[in-house]
Amino acid sequence: MSFSDLFGTGEHLRNLGHFAAIVNLAAADGPINAKEEAQLKRFATKLDIAEDEYMKVLQNPNAFPIHPNNSVEGRLERLYDLFRIIYSDHDIEEQEVGLLKKYAIGIGFSQKVAEDIIKRSMEIFSGMSFDDYRYLLNREK
Repeated sequence: MSFSDLFGTGEHLRNLGHFAAIVNLAAADGPINAKEEAQLKRFATKLDIAEDEYMKVLQNPNAFPIHPNNSVEGRLERLYDLFRIIYSDHDIEEQEVGLLKKYAIGIGFSQKVAEDIIKRSMEIFSGMSFDDYRYLLNREK
């Protein structure tokens, strides 16, 4: 067993933290429903989360820290992922908005920028592609 097998790669640890944030948001409005569960499984696959890690995160998502992405593009993509899970039940609740703001600040956006991105995203998000989302988010008001 190599050293990196014991502790995981930096990217994998960032993915675990991101996935844990997604699980927190999915559970913010009550028990995780079937649509949210399906979306979580897709994200777990996309983020290369093993089945045992998936179960650990579901049991205690707060045990996994958020690791910020170095690029704005990467941060926006992570927020986009979160909006996809939140809108899987076609609704966003106040508690979810609060968690989104905390997450956006946690990954490196200032409070003002985080609030602006969340507000703007809520206005435009409707299950579109990431490229459309990024275009609309950055478009002049």
